[in-house]
Amino acid sequence: MEVATLVLLHSPLVRSSTWGELPSRLRERGYDVVVVDVADDHEPPYAATYVARAAQQVTAAAPSPPIGLVGHSGAGPLLPQLGFAQRAARRRVGAYVFLDATLPRAGSTRLDLLRAEDGDLAHRLRADLGRGVLVPTWTDEDLAASGLTTAQRADVLSAVRPRGLAFFDEPLPHPDDWPDAPCGYLQTSRAYDPAARVAGLRGFAVTRAEGGHFAALAAPAQLAGSLADLVVRM
Repeated sequence: MEVATLVLLHSPLVRSSTWGELPSRLRERGYDVVVVDVADDHEPPYAATYVARAAQQVTAAAPSPPIGLVGHSGAGPLLPQLGFAQRAARRRVGAYVFLDATLPRAGSTRLDLLRAEDGDLAHRLRADLGRGVLVPTWTDEDLAASGLTTAQRADVLSAVRPRGLAFFDEPLPHPDDWPDAPCGYLQTSRAYDPAARVAGLRGFAVTRAEGGHFAALAAPAQLAGSLADLVVRM
């Protein structure tokens, strides 16, 4: 698939700083790149606010079409609705890429999506959220096995935006006619084995790269190459 512009969408649990050097590495490969940064979706409706802010930023950037929407982690389930917003703006979406991301499913909450992938983890998360715990609760020790440097781990922790039960229990928007363009899945950590497997069953182009969940920080050049190759293959 020929794509002129890649739109990078960070997880709602972090900020766009977690893309690291990936945008510049993609530009070196000839892509225009739009880096979305949403910071004011801290009240419900969370998903609708994220999508609206992201769509506004894409419009302001006036990207060359067709565009490829790249969603990392928790941004994955929002790609269909953002694609709908782009089509409403008469902007052609040429590809959807799920980067170590949760897959969308109509009529689901984030807890529902996690339950479909890992029921035990979803049960524990629901219990924690019910006690008022805000998630994620990452520490430097939690990220120590991620392959990130000390400075990179600090960057991730400074970008974290913990969420409560209402965020995870909110029904997510999903247009009926999605997907309207080719879809691909780029897996960078073992935690997303179930999502990558389902993506393959759905007929998505699936590939894997090294670097862990925050491969954009740990291995930006390699990730840029894998992402570019996947987009061409879709």
